[in-house]
Amino acid sequence: MRAARALLAIDQIKLAELSGVSIATIQRMEASDGNVRGVVDSLTKVVHALNSVGVDFINDSERSDRGGRGVRLRHTDMLLGKAH
Repeated sequence: MRAARALLAIDQIKLAELSGVSIATIQRMEASDGNVRGVVDSLTKVVHALNSVGVDFINDSERSDRGGRGVRLRHTDMLLGKAH
């Protein structure tokens, strides 16, 4: 989640606004060690919000030039305020 926010240049407050969950929830999720802990509904909202602004989540089994899990931007024109 922190990497996705960094790609979008947004803070926790903006992610909370985009996803409709509280800032405390974002903070708890980001403080998780390893897999993100949280209520499935809240996690789904955050993932959907990030997907909607152009963030793709890379799973272990997905193609990635460097391998492993992570995030990437689908298109640079999808950045906040520039989505069409």
